[in-house]
Amino acid sequence: MEPQKIRTLKILEAVENGETPSQRDLARQLNISLGLVNSFVKRLVNKGYFKITTIPRNRVKYILTPKGAAEKTRLTYEYITFSLEFYRSARRKMQVLLKEFQKLKIRRIAFYGVSDLAEIGYLYLQETEMTLTLICDDRRIGNRFLGGHRIRSIEELRSEDFDRVIVTSIEDAEPDYERILKLGIAADKIIKAVE
Repeated sequence: MEPQKIRTLKILEAVENGETPSQRDLARQLNISLGLVNSFVKRLVNKGYFKITTIPRNRVKYILTPKGAAEKTRLTYEYITFSLEFYRSARRKMQVLLKEFQKLKIRRIAFYGVSDLAEIGYLYLQETEMTLTLICDDRRIGNRFLGGHRIRSIEELRSEDFDRVIVTSIEDAEPDYERILKLGIAADKIIKAVE
């Protein structure tokens, strides 16, 4: 699903919930610039998805219109369909990958990238004789991953014993793959779960 549609859906959800978020709050929630949020809001108002009314102290309130509610429903359906297809595809890829690892007698796996893909991989790993030796993600160091694994730095891949590292990041798979290569990890030990 296109990032623009996801952002539109999140804005419509925020408006429907009656949160009356400021554009600055929306920018933080969506992890985009304030200017981009402003252009999204103007575009959605022009399309008739919600109205803007002013409330005391120079604040605005967004009110979802029936047309906006219909668009939110449509985007929600599209997002659910996209998510189910992503899950099915990721499940198939992980099954094939882990079956191949089993044939090669690979036992110790590392993940780089905390994501839905990592969670799916971890669940399938539980059905094998393989173990997750570590999970790394420099954006979440110190947090906990499923099963209680502490999320560690990419640097720890140098010192940890594993047979293969699976790049389980979704959006940054290629840059993360390159970062792992730069650590001196052999290319044949690094597998990208998403191409």
